[in-house]
Amino acid sequence: MKIVLVIDQFDDANNGTTISARRFAQALKNHGNEVRVIATGKPADYKYAVRQMRFFPVVEHLITSQGMRLAIPNRHVFEKAAAWADVVHFMMPSPLGIMGLKHVEKLGIPHTAAFHCQPENITFTLHMGNSRRVNDFVYNRFRDTFFNRFTHIHCPSNMIANQLRQHGYTARLHVISNGISPEYIYGKREKEPWMQGLFNVLMVGRYAGEKRQDELIDACAKSRHAREIQVILAGKGPLEKKYRRLAEKLPNPIVMEFYEPARLLEILHMADLYVHTSDAEIEAMSCMEAFACGLVPVIADSPRSATPQFALDERSLFPAGDTDALAQRIDWWIEHPEERQAMERRYAEHARQYSLEESIRQTEEMFRQAIAEQRGAKA
Repeated sequence: MKIVLVIDQFDDANNGTTISARRFAQALKNHGNEVRVIATGKPADYKYAVRQMRFFPVVEHLITSQGMRLAIPNRHVFEKAAAWADVVHFMMPSPLGIMGLKHVEKLGIPHTAAFHCQPENITFTLHMGNSRRVNDFVYNRFRDTFFNRFTHIHCPSNMIANQLRQHGYTARLHVISNGISPEYIYGKREKEPWMQGLFNVLMVGRYAGEKRQDELIDACAKSRHAREIQVILAGKGPLEKKYRRLAEKLPNPIVMEFYEPARLLEILHMADLYVHTSDAEIEAMSCMEAFACGLVPVIADSPRSATPQFALDERSLFPAGDTDALAQRIDWWIEHPEERQAMERRYAEHARQYSLEESIRQTEEMFRQAIAEQRGAKA
């Protein structure tokens, strides 16, 4: 198939959606498909380049601090891409996606969408993430301006598919994991000097309101083993300064850094425990990759997060927002190393059902269905 992916930012792997899109594109190519993208950045053989939107400095900083860029829609680009494509797959309900969809509809090109942007990803940035009314408004805007014009939507989890059904989304919802890349497998590396002699607790994710890294910092400060713990927050984002100030109460200096995938993989194979505190999460690839590598996860049991589905028992869950309970879970895993080692292998085995290979197979079938329906409508 000839597949065009529409995503505002594709070049810089500094946010979850872009990382998933890049991995998705490469895996589709590995399956024998031809893949091109419509995105900002420099032109390339695989890319129809569009210009980046510019905003006032405050707004610009707010967007880029989340690891995002927004693109200026271009009708001629979409016409050129649509003339080549068998199917166009939209990754975001951004201005680029909304305008591009209009052109693709006019041209009669098969098209599908993915639901990767949870309303809370926006509303927490605006300090309104816990307002149900505001989140419902965003769900409804997404629905009415974009998603209800599709017949097929890729949902990375049952949790988000249920949210879409509750909010009146009418498309067929394909629940397909984003998939774990094959390089994320069980393995242990000798700790580097900066990790030695410490119990290294890792979390991966943007420093953003919905991720709640502040809870991990608080819990580790409360731990009976606080002097043994080193907290590693892999990521970047607008709350970095806040978290560095909060972490001053930890006995050991916090490690906060953005790591490229290859380096992050090394750290996953050296850390001792993975914690995922996020209040809102569509799937949490970072958590999946962690337990695929053999890290036992401790996950916030939040109703707006799909990540609790991965917990194999209650020892890997804590009530969202309860830092006392999280501290107790961390202490238990520190004090039971043999049980932790046994569960590491169980989690690595558990990860196999979420393979990227199977996810691509299911997504290709969704594309084929959309193409067949469009051909039937034309006939």
